[in-house]
Amino acid sequence: MIQPRRIRAAALALAALVSAAAPTAASAPAAAPAGCTGPASATWLNVVVDGVRNGNGVVAITLYADDSSKFLVKRGSLYVGRVDANTGTTRGCIFVPKPGVYALALYHDENRDGRFDRTGLGLPAEGYGFSNNPATLAGLPQFRSVRLNVPKPGLTTRISMKYP
Repeated sequence: MIQPRRIRAAALALAALVSAAAPTAASAPAAAPAGCTGPASATWLNVVVDGVRNGNGVVAITLYADDSSKFLVKRGSLYVGRVDANTGTTRGCIFVPKPGVYALALYHDENRDGRFDRTGLGLPAEGYGFSNNPATLAGLPQFRSVRLNVPKPGLTTRISMKYP
């Protein structure tokens, strides 16, 4: 005859074994979505861009390291990914080198010329946005306001596109 204590002990041991194994399987990161841009790595960031005024051209997603001296300067970015623009909401994915702090600057390259167009006065002629959606009424945002922590793969950030 099997003792109730032994059954209970066996059930508890089995439950402990299953619960110990479950976090390992659940914590394994999923694969990056198809179409994720940039040099492949184990860490990526989903980018949802709201307020895109039309489906012309592409949305350029520029990734910067956590270094204010390289933010928005020529050749200062880690990578520029481009995704086809969609009216309203555009979704993209960009690989980041590893978990850490980064900054994103976006622009809607409606004419697909590969550069951020400006007016004769130097003001933006195309839509733009930044990680954390900082205020930009008085000019470019401060670097500290656009820093974005990416502690693990697969996180999503929402950026609102602003047009002149």
